[in-house]
Amino acid sequence: MKTSQKYPSEILAINASSIYKPNGELHATMRPYTVMGKEYYPTVVSVGDTFSGRASWYGPNFHGKSTSNGEGYDMYAMTAAHKTLPMNTVVRVTNTENNAQTIVRINDRGPFIESRIIDLSYAAASAVGVDKKGTAPVLLEVLGFEPSSMRTIDMTSLAKGPKQSILTSFFVQIGSFERFEGAMSTKQKYASYNGYSAIIKDTEYNNKRLFRVWLGGFKSEAEARDFISRGYFEGSFIIRE
Repeated sequence: MKTSQKYPSEILAINASSIYKPNGELHATMRPYTVMGKEYYPTVVSVGDTFSGRASWYGPNFHGKSTSNGEGYDMYAMTAAHKTLPMNTVVRVTNTENNAQTIVRINDRGPFIESRIIDLSYAAASAVGVDKKGTAPVLLEVLGFEPSSMRTIDMTSLAKGPKQSILTSFFVQIGSFERFEGAMSTKQKYASYNGYSAIIKDTEYNNKRLFRVWLGGFKSEAEARDFISRGYFEGSFIIRE
């Protein structure tokens, strides 16, 4: 059964605040972005997650220029660009052709070529033998999350740090009611729905009290968008807190 929205105009009011953290600070590097017509969604990762693909590298032409997180690109630092990993994610890069390994911190976005998964700094590329060939197949493993602007990676503090990078909390609104009873009925009906759980948010909109029903448990905006695209709930939309 599809739950209809009583107040579709609420969408603009809520989405306008969805690009901010709870303290009002803008999620500058964590918003979805578009390059060459394709949307990318920075997402949640955990220590131990692995990814495979081809690595490339970038060097002198970018040295000193700003990276996506505002740092100056240093071709001699152990950093890299990735399309969706959160900034300051630390990953081990293994060249699967020669088993050479290095560790880098993500501080930029790219490479925007479909077959490539990571763009290494010159120093990192040299360490695993990618600099001479231009590209190579690699395995990436998430090791942890390092404070920004750190030129060297402190493995001791990294091991003591968070095991997961959660960008923000994503919800999908599936109903909005003036009466609490309607919200409670919907919450109970969808208390556990396809692995997601329903909650009630007591809010005010245009001087009216509204009880909104949200589904929670989405790990990324991409996951929430995919859920909405399946048409389970007519008029549903994403909420970010």
